[in-house]
Amino acid sequence: MDAQAGKQDIVIIGAGIVGIAIAACLSEAGRRVLVVDRQGICEGTSSGNAGALAFSDILPMASKGVIAKVPGWLMDPLGPFSIRPSYLPRLTPWLYRFWRASRTAVLEQTTQAQGAMMRLAEPEMLGLMQRAGIRHMVREDGSLELYESEEELNAALPGWDARKRAGVAFEHLRGEELADNQPGLASRFIAGTFVPGWKTVSDPQHVGKGLWSYATSLGAMFLQAEVASVATSEAGAAILLSDGRKIDAAKLIVAAGAWSHRLVKTLGDAIPLETERGYNTTLPVGAFDLKRQLIFSGHGFVVTPLETGIRIGGAVELGGLNLPPNYKRSDAMLTKAKTFMPGLKATGGRQWMGYRPSLPDTLPVIGYSKASKNVLYAFGHGHLGLTQSAATGRLITDLIVGKEPPIPIDPFYPQRF
Repeated sequence: MDAQAGKQDIVIIGAGIVGIAIAACLSEAGRRVLVVDRQGICEGTSSGNAGALAFSDILPMASKGVIAKVPGWLMDPLGPFSIRPSYLPRLTPWLYRFWRASRTAVLEQTTQAQGAMMRLAEPEMLGLMQRAGIRHMVREDGSLELYESEEELNAALPGWDARKRAGVAFEHLRGEELADNQPGLASRFIAGTFVPGWKTVSDPQHVGKGLWSYATSLGAMFLQAEVASVATSEAGAAILLSDGRKIDAAKLIVAAGAWSHRLVKTLGDAIPLETERGYNTTLPVGAFDLKRQLIFSGHGFVVTPLETGIRIGGAVELGGLNLPPNYKRSDAMLTKAKTFMPGLKATGGRQWMGYRPSLPDTLPVIGYSKASKNVLYAFGHGHLGLTQSAATGRLITDLIVGKEPPIPIDPFYPQRF
């Protein structure tokens, strides 16, 4: 259902997976919702991610293992973690916060908060998809993380110990067990970790559009327009569109992903949001007999079986929203995938780049703005937007309807920075 500007009950800026999930949850609660985005439904970053429901991914990006690898990665301009040189001066404050987030005490607190979020995320996401009639889009094949040396495996063990303490089930595999789990891998891999509870979806864009179809059946509406600015008002919030039209809303939710900080800055919240530019190549269906998602953590990318093809992508390029794409990065991952999976048919692929909204402590921003409790934020999910979308919808809905959230929400408050 389309809508026009004017007076609205609740306006959500952002039609990515997080905004769509919030719209569905609020619509279930009987609220009237308008979603506004300059693109269509789930046509931005949410359309091309790796499709993982990564409920066991509780470790912050600034974990000790990652911090130790960053200097080496930065030496490779096409490696797992790169920074555009021209962007480095602007990025320095974020990198400092990222380094501070690696302190042991902070890591423990962040891991606990992320663990609580993930324990909420799984039932909320699967439940929402069930109610939306798209539960069949979930694939429960597990994941396999691969290691090329004993040193690489040993470096990963503390992270697996932390997941074990959080109740994540996994199994380390070698030899025939590894080969049986995923035939056709190169012999360079000496071990792997199989996570049976890891889930993926058949296609992330299809999930987003399916949830939106459900939301519209409950009355949610959409307006395709670019938002120029937002402000508080006597009515709640005022949204000015680029074409000069204005929307008045009783409640406003900013869920605009990597573009969110530009909007909330005018409300007095300086959120240290940066942009992780992620790249991938989607090969045709049948390019490899892939049993489940493969994770090449030492190289910063994954390979995922989708109903639309095999997607090879990941890595982190910190370069903001304005610099042109560097598709040499997706080429580099595809070249590695051909080496790691010798039978891969690597022709006919489609390249893509998306903008992940990244905060230095890995936790999203969920909560009230500094300016008014009529304005709420829901962004900064990094690699976990799909995974945490329904949980975010639940938390935002509880805040709006006045219910006690099911988990402590303080770790996600915008004013924590």
